[in-house]
Amino acid sequence: MSYSDRELLARIIKCEAGGEGEDGMKAVATVVMNRVRVSYGEYHRVCQGDIRKVIYQKGQFDCVRSVIRGQPNPQTIWANPPEQIHYDIADWAMAGNRLSPIGDCLWYFNPFQPTCPSTFPRNGTGSFQARINQHCFYSPTELYAQT
Repeated sequence: MSYSDRELLARIIKCEAGGEGEDGMKAVATVVMNRVRVSYGEYHRVCQGDIRKVIYQKGQFDCVRSVIRGQPNPQTIWANPPEQIHYDIADWAMAGNRLSPIGDCLWYFNPFQPTCPSTFPRNGTGSFQARINQHCFYSPTELYAQT
């Protein structure tokens, strides 16, 4: 089954941040749409403004992997249908809205510890911007432009 862009975004919001409250879900939606809209670097070059390419880009979101570390992944976008709140946030993000502390962030992750590393990913292309609930968010550095 092929999902619409709205459905796909709602599903990734639920799967990646469904337990993070409204701000956490909006923050994740902001990052996904920032990757769609960024005008330079890897996400622009590889995804070319296509939300489907952003979401399905290899290695980016655990929720689109059916297997993680050799084990079936029970938390996927296919196994977790969205609810109205997820569609509402998807609509909000697709309309161009951004959660203000997130700004131009292109990455997030849950460090499973109380502090966020100052850079992420490991190649140093992002610098810490904000923490919202369990996720740390990162803005692109000048190094990202070279990716």
